Amino acid sequence: MRDDTERKGPSRRVFLTSGAAIMAGGAAAAQGTTQGADPLITEVQPWASGFGDPVDATPYGMPIRFEEHVVRRNVEWLTESPVSSINFTPIHALEGTITPQGCAFERHHSGAIELSKADYRLMVNGRVDRPLVFTFDDLMRFPRHVMTAFCECAANGGMEWGGAQLEGCQFTQGMIHNMEYTGVMLRDVLAEAGVQPEGTWVYVEGADASSNGRSIPMDKAMDDVLIALFANGEALRMEHGYPARLVVPGWEGNMWVKWLRRIGVHDQAVESREETSKYTDMMPDGRARKWTWVMDAKSVITSPSPQVPIRHGAGPLVVTGLAWSGNGAISRVDVSSDGGATWHPARLSGDVKPKALTRFHYDMDWDGSEMFLMSRAIDDTGYVQPTKQALREIRGVNNVYHNNGIQVWWVRADGEVENVEIA
Repeated sequence: MRDDTERKGPSRRVFLTSGAAIMAGGAAAAQGTTQGADPLITEVQPWASGFGDPVDATPYGMPIRFEEHVVRRNVEWLTESPVSSINFTPIHALEGTITPQGCAFERHHSGAIELSKADYRLMVNGRVDRPLVFTFDDLMRFPRHVMTAFCECAANGGMEWGGAQLEGCQFTQGMIHNMEYTGVMLRDVLAEAGVQPEGTWVYVEGADASSNGRSIPMDKAMDDVLIALFANGEALRMEHGYPARLVVPGWEGNMWVKWLRRIGVHDQAVESREETSKYTDMMPDGRARKWTWVMDAKSVITSPSPQVPIRHGAGPLVVTGLAWSGNGAISRVDVSSDGGATWHPARLSGDVKPKALTRFHYDMDWDGSEMFLMSRAIDDTGYVQPTKQALREIRGVNNVYHNNGIQVWWVRADGEVENVEIA
């Protein structure tokens, strides 16, 4: 077994030493630096020659213009209309684990609506002792809870079932975001109404024109489901369900109903249009699996990737990515640079939380030759992320949802990266 960290190439120490020598008098430059004095460090620059913007120049801060490429993007041919469509989080350009609301992917069934707190109402009815209607202010009087959770569309990676399709980590795996939510537990709201013994399911419904709704078993509803009122410390954005949405940790994103307006308590699943016409898994024999809500363990290398090629040449290389599991916490991520012939453990960086994104890093010396980069996640249930081929052997290729197969990036000698599969 070969360890990639043993590869020979310019070391990180060489870079740092050379940089210090240039600052001291312009010694011979190493790779990635310039000969002689660097005016950016030896001469006074425009930004150091006058005042900058005052404190109130931008009352609500936006990213600096040099980062304007870090935005959500969609695929125009994917849907007939952008009001019933999806876009993708720029996960290739982000670090850490928290997704800013402004670039967290959107999925709408009839467009994002403008619903004020004053006009907001939430009804709880069905098999309850006291049918109730709550205002936003009513919800603010329930005990508040904070949780970090990933929201992943069931179709994330769905275009890859038939083979490598799209160039860009954002497009292949970007139907996911991860935020810190604050809100009230669904079980507390249900307790206020009094769930009758026959109430074994809830049906949650949004206030938008699509009336998007999903059935959730009562066990899950009474466990960790949150009615979110804030995300990342501020009010929800309109496109994320302002003023209230559901958070269903570990379960597919279509169940995280936005603009939540009704919670019906029932003795069986409603089996509405949205949960029967889609969000089921087509099997090779033509039958469809339903109620496959949990998003299994998955990982993806976000850099290098097709939108983040290697520009610095051979030498120290930071490989980084994200891993997650709807069944619990990530316990390990392995990285391979030779198409899965050998695997090496990556570092899990920062806090590792259940049902939330985990950042991993793998530091290596790249010798400048081509690589087939892959990562595989293992969660604390022992589940190991499968290859795409292993998934296809069971579920065929006529699928859209729940593709958690291993993503392969082909890194060429010139540093460019392509989406490929290894046969």
